[in-house]
Amino acid sequence: MTSISISKAAVRVDAWLWAIRIYKTRSAATAACRAGHVRLGDRPVKAAQIIVPGDRIRVRQPGFERILEVQYVISKRVGPEAAARCFIDHTPPRPKEYIPQIPVRDRGTGRPTKKDRREMERLRDGFTPGPPA
Repeated sequence: MTSISISKAAVRVDAWLWAIRIYKTRSAATAACRAGHVRLGDRPVKAAQIIVPGDRIRVRQPGFERILEVQYVISKRVGPEAAARCFIDHTPPRPKEYIPQIPVRDRGTGRPTKKDRREMERLRDGFTPGPPA
């Protein structure tokens, strides 16, 4: 079990989002704050905004918005189990009709698949121009 070192010092919102594994890099968290994808309450925040336990943070990600309530303020990145204890996820479940489906490509359109290419090579290698030997 990983222990969480709760920070007594002030922690920036971008560092916290990186520490709890919402973003893979701190610079990605900072860029999301700059783009207005991170909100504290209903207001967009800057990356240097200080957070405290009890704050509700909205993070817009592709296809949905996460609503997180800060429980523990940490500044160092921790494992997934420990990170999950640092916030309460209030994100409503997504309806099934909004879950994107993998598009089905019609056979023969676009670039040939590896299987198609092998089949074409097999046919091409079996054919020798000229009179039969």
